[in-house]
Amino acid sequence: MRKIVIIKLGAKGDVVRTLPIVRSIKDKYKDSKIKWITKDNVKEILSGIQYIDQLFTVPFESKEEFDILYNFDIDEYATALANKIKAKEKFGFFSEAGYPAAYNVGAEYYLNTLFDDELKKTNTKTYQEMMFMAAELPNNKELAEMVLNKKDVEYAEEFVKTNNIQKENLLGIHLGASPRWPSKVWHEERIKEFIKKAREKNHDILIFGGPDETEKHKKFVRALEKDGVSVCRNNPKNTGGQFIALVNLCRAIICSDSFPLHVSIALKKPTIGLFFCTSPNEVESYGFLTKVVSPILHDFFPEKMDQYSEELTKSITAEEVLFALEAGICQTEKLSD
Repeated sequence: MRKIVIIKLGAKGDVVRTLPIVRSIKDKYKDSKIKWITKDNVKEILSGIQYIDQLFTVPFESKEEFDILYNFDIDEYATALANKIKAKEKFGFFSEAGYPAAYNVGAEYYLNTLFDDELKKTNTKTYQEMMFMAAELPNNKELAEMVLNKKDVEYAEEFVKTNNIQKENLLGIHLGASPRWPSKVWHEERIKEFIKKAREKNHDILIFGGPDETEKHKKFVRALEKDGVSVCRNNPKNTGGQFIALVNLCRAIICSDSFPLHVSIALKKPTIGLFFCTSPNEVESYGFLTKVVSPILHDFFPEKMDQYSEELTKSITAEEVLFALEAGICQTEKLSD
């Protein structure tokens, strides 16, 4: 039996979109035991996935020697950990003089996109393609697997009943994003315009967010209520499983390049992804994602990704998103036939 260890500590969305690679590793090495090292806030999302045999959270210490190590993270802790863990073969990234470096040729391309703005601009490979390259495995475009437990499904069903929501017309809208990209989130004026138009088409609206969006949620919902528009919002303290179960109830999801986008795709939901300052080319659609790209994205990407621009966040209209929503729902229905 091959002993395999995987390191992936990044943001939750990054972890979800790495799952197809792990599935391929298990397919290649059927007689194997896979251990995955991640952060504590991600562990719940990975629990129950059949091709992960054991989950560990950092800090991680082990004297065990593995047959293969895959590190899909350039985080300083992850690359240093990759150096420390003993393995006969290593793929992905390690630390060299305090900087990320590539163990193998296949991993070099992704690393180069992070430090070469021109390559970042012209790159047409998705994140998954680059991680498959790093793992030196064929990319068959397998979807990530999302496991919903009974308790979380029951929570979501109770949420629907309590809020008198019609699931067949429920749209989820995610308002959050990492502070690292201040222009990543659609402007509130545009979101309000979209919600009002969507409500006219009899869609129920569920606003998603996490702890960082708590006050923003409250103010946003109050402003809509003053205009006579009712919406629901999730509990910002939802567990990862509860959050995923609520996404699973939605007919479609509208969000930026973020965790809900990758969850929605994995659940085979029509997903409308809004791209303002991050690369649409790096996001794999799997046939479920409709990309709406700002007409001025390339004025900011990648050199000004860390800057806020009101013009940029308003550069996608409500009408564009409504059109994309209808197209995305039709496309997903065709895939389901």
